Amino acid sequence: MAQNLRLNIQSVQPFIKNHELDQMKKAVADAHEALHEKTGAGREFTGWVDLPLTYDREELARLIEVGAELQKREALVVVGIGGSYLGARMAIDLFSHYFRNQMPAEVRKGPEIYFAGHQMSSTYMAELLEVLEHKDVAVNVVSKSGTTTEPALAFRILKNFLERRFGKEGARERIIVTTDRKRGALKQLADDEGYRQFVIPDDIGGRYSVLTPVGLLPIAACGIPVRPMLEGAAVAYQNYNRADLMANDCYLYAAIRNILYRKGYSVEVMANYEPSLHNFAEWWKQLFGESEGKDGKGIFPAAVDLTTDLHSMGQYLQDGRRMLFETVLNVVRPRKELVVPELDGNLDGLDYLLGRSLHEINQKAMQGTVLAHTDGGVPNLVLNIEELTPAVFGEMVYFFEKACCISGYLLAVNPFDQPGVEAYKRNVFALLGKEGYAEEQRRLEERLGN
Repeated sequence: MAQNLRLNIQSVQPFIKNHELDQMKKAVADAHEALHEKTGAGREFTGWVDLPLTYDREELARLIEVGAELQKREALVVVGIGGSYLGARMAIDLFSHYFRNQMPAEVRKGPEIYFAGHQMSSTYMAELLEVLEHKDVAVNVVSKSGTTTEPALAFRILKNFLERRFGKEGARERIIVTTDRKRGALKQLADDEGYRQFVIPDDIGGRYSVLTPVGLLPIAACGIPVRPMLEGAAVAYQNYNRADLMANDCYLYAAIRNILYRKGYSVEVMANYEPSLHNFAEWWKQLFGESEGKDGKGIFPAAVDLTTDLHSMGQYLQDGRRMLFETVLNVVRPRKELVVPELDGNLDGLDYLLGRSLHEINQKAMQGTVLAHTDGGVPNLVLNIEELTPAVFGEMVYFFEKACCISGYLLAVNPFDQPGVEAYKRNVFALLGKEGYAEEQRRLEERLGN
């Protein structure tokens, strides 16, 4: 079987010793057992582990059918925050034309894609409505509870917008809900209004939900094949199912980042050289930040788009405080190629690159940067990605999901809860005057000096 993902640890080896990896083997094997035997912390949210083998085939077929219907709309708004939208956003960015929304419909072969509910900017929301005013719009709202402030507000506004433009029945045809199977405010509303629904599995949390209807429906609506994503995840399930970290790149990545963390490298920077991977890094930041950042522990996940950010953050990466390491996503074969053309007079001095591919030049920039940063005291891991296809995407998602869980267990945290997020939510409810929070509101207002 072709190896689509290959972890290169050559540029991290000067910073760790072989015996350090040897001494991690038992801890990694124990974490593997805790995950697969469902004895570890947060075990009730590990449904993603077997998902590539056990997903509901009938629901997937229905999802693909609805996705094909949505392709005929002029615009689709995906309403969600965190894991409810980041997975779809990263996949759509990866497999769509860079300028998707500006392309003619016959070239785009799907709706324009917009996102809402991931912040509470009044200007953003007002201007989104302006863009949508004369379009045939559908909305996919994604929320387990239906009461998270940001998406709930956005959906209320969009529901009102659709009903004003298309009437109750027209809105009913255009609203699709992805929510809990049995409970929650959004589930109740969907039942009452007769909206079509897809299920967020009980045993899969938001940041692990990319390969469920949470992510797959918007992806399918863009005409991107979703079955290969699950097939790729099934390949990853097999590839990363060995407890021996030296025979499992996924576990090797988890072990190395923990070794570096214990040496004082407390920031991990995910670096990419393809702009389409920007939102992959945003998804990765939530996955690892929300899973590991608790109990006063955790590696801080950051990201840069290179070579762009070499001209803004490169100085710090090369010569700042030595508390960071890099994980580089390297795409071996690009989706499209372009060669350097001739310029009369060679005024820019680039004739030495004449006829060479832009991707080859980008690769050399990546290699040179890895060497420079390593020489500058920054450990570098490189994940070589053979090419970006839906199947390989499924492998990548599973690789990082599993690495995140194993890494969390090595840190002795629960990788599946987010108590800090809940604290933020309580404060917002109180400050906004939600019923039942009067005393908390008074206390918080006093602290703010209001």
